[in-house]
Amino acid sequence: MDCHFKWEGKGFSFVSNKDCEFFPCHDIGAMDPDSFNCLFCFCPLYGRDGCGGGYVRLKNGCKDCSACILPHKRENYGYIIEELRRPATQGACEQKGGNDAI
Repeated sequence: MDCHFKWEGKGFSFVSNKDCEFFPCHDIGAMDPDSFNCLFCFCPLYGRDGCGGGYVRLKNGCKDCSACILPHKRENYGYIIEELRRPATQGACEQKGGNDAI
């Protein structure tokens, strides 16, 4: 189900907090700082393998999402909401899946 039409342009789908001492919390590269979405400051998909973000799996089994900006892109609000509707299959600190880090 695509809920895109229900949230696009709505205030509840985007929050920017440039006054935050951690802003931006990731290297945003060429991304416009005015489009950096702080709504999902802590990614609600962290506990899921196959979250769609750019993470690596550390030797201790946990995910390192420090290079991921998936939850911070304004246009990804709908994707995150849809993913939250699906049952989680695996936790963030398990050895299966992901990309192994050094």
